[in-house]
Amino acid sequence: MAKRAKRGKTEALALPVAGRVAIGAVAAVALGYGLLWRPASVQPIRKLAAHQVPAPSAPTPSTPLRVSAPVQAPASVPVPTPAPAPRVETPKAVDAPGRFVRQVVDYVSHQTPGTVVIDTGNTFLYLVLNDGQAMRYGIGVGREGFTWSGEQTVARKTEWPDWRPPAEMISRQPYLPRFMAGGPGNPLGARAMYLGDTEYRIHGTNKPDTIGKRVSSGCIRLTNEDVVDLYDRVKVGAKVIVLPAQAAATLAER
Repeated sequence: MAKRAKRGKTEALALPVAGRVAIGAVAAVALGYGLLWRPASVQPIRKLAAHQVPAPSAPTPSTPLRVSAPVQAPASVPVPTPAPAPRVETPKAVDAPGRFVRQVVDYVSHQTPGTVVIDTGNTFLYLVLNDGQAMRYGIGVGREGFTWSGEQTVARKTEWPDWRPPAEMISRQPYLPRFMAGGPGNPLGARAMYLGDTEYRIHGTNKPDTIGKRVSSGCIRLTNEDVVDLYDRVKVGAKVIVLPAQAAATLAER
């Protein structure tokens, strides 16, 4: 009886121990499974600012680079500049008739080079160059009743002269200004050569279409281009011969 009670007590003690071992085993298995399958902690990804992005590093070449020397273009051969053509004497303005174009002509004369001869009848002015040549210019001369002839000298020369119409001209044409400053609109044109102590002049004009005509009050007019050319050639003191309008020319052009 005592043995049975002792064995029962032993079995009663053994059962809780077995349960504890089983529970411990299950717990160990569960712990190991949790360790094996637990996901690693995830760190949030921080977006870098634009200025924090590191610059890509330059690749290191595996072989040394070979830089070829710059190719130099062959030196250009200088092209010779042609010499300027010799200046040819400029003829009269294009709007003047062909026969009044300024030109060198054959002209027989015994006058001193530099003498001016005015052929009133044919509306030409000759500047004597030598015994056999003269520079010829087309001119405008005095209208009917205002022509004259004789010899004078160039008393003075003026560029872009002022104009003061003489009293006789104002009495005939009272609408004329009493004074007009020199300039492109002045009827005396670009240059004037005053003849002696008279009111007559050799001058330019702002009306080139009057060349070859008889329209003035006795003055001799040339285009502005021609009067500038003549002005540069004629000296103060040069002789001026004005031939009569109706007389045969004593100094003939050949």
